[in-house]
Amino acid sequence: MAKKEFVYRGKTIEELNKMSINDFADLLPSRERRSLKRESTESQKAFMKKIMNRNNVKTKCRDIVIIPQIVGKTVNVHNGKEFVSLLIQKEMVGHRIGEFVSTRKKVEHHSPGVGATRSSSSLSVR
Repeated sequence: MAKKEFVYRGKTIEELNKMSINDFADLLPSRERRSLKRESTESQKAFMKKIMNRNNVKTKCRDIVIIPQIVGKTVNVHNGKEFVSLLIQKEMVGHRIGEFVSTRKKVEHHSPGVGATRSSSSLSVR
């Protein structure tokens, strides 16, 4: 079976790469479109400048919209505690970087400890 080619709103990744940022922004949902058309913050400008020249960049700015020009690059995104490595893929175009790096851990419950229940108080503690 043939592998499906990635398209975003009817455009292939090659067509998206040839577009200007304003033309690409017109294809996005309203929140991302407004973010790209409005003037970027200093940290977002610095990130875009770094990511165009290098492959592996650290950032704490989680609200950057993923554009087609950074597909295939690796970004280390801060989750509040540490930097998590994230490979930008074609399917991530139009989303924000922070959506793909979770800030919360999954809760794992274990068996109750000593003193947790009335019956455990009669057990000897070593």
